[in-house]
Amino acid sequence: MILRRYGESVHSVDLAFDSRALTEIGFKRAREPLFSMTDFEREYHRVGTHELEDEVEGLVHEEAEGELLRRLEERIRGLEAELGEDEVLFVESEPGIDHPKTRARTRNLVLEGENRFHFTVRVHPPLRLGVYRKVS
Repeated sequence: MILRRYGESVHSVDLAFDSRALTEIGFKRAREPLFSMTDFEREYHRVGTHELEDEVEGLVHEEAEGELLRRLEERIRGLEAELGEDEVLFVESEPGIDHPKTRARTRNLVLEGENRFHFTVRVHPPLRLGVYRKVS
């Protein structure tokens, strides 16, 4: 399960990564909160942290960004699959402070005698996910 803080509550979230959205690395929260932040901090403790970064190159910006988001989502699903029975992933990156964005760098490239753009797309700052285990 993936959790995220919204104000003073903690909600479960689904990944909502979309290269066409303004916030490409997004999370869709469940309607009802699972915990108050105080209860979460009392019931769970951090046992690990992951900082996810990646970089993709390509000739079409949207395709490169889409591949970057696909790979990032795949890595998160892999981390989620590795969780123990009493563990959760908690999104520690905070909107307005260090929420990850896709950043693109463009350069000109000559391919077969034609000028083309070449895009390098990366995630910056890294997406921070904590692994939390229920206190026994």
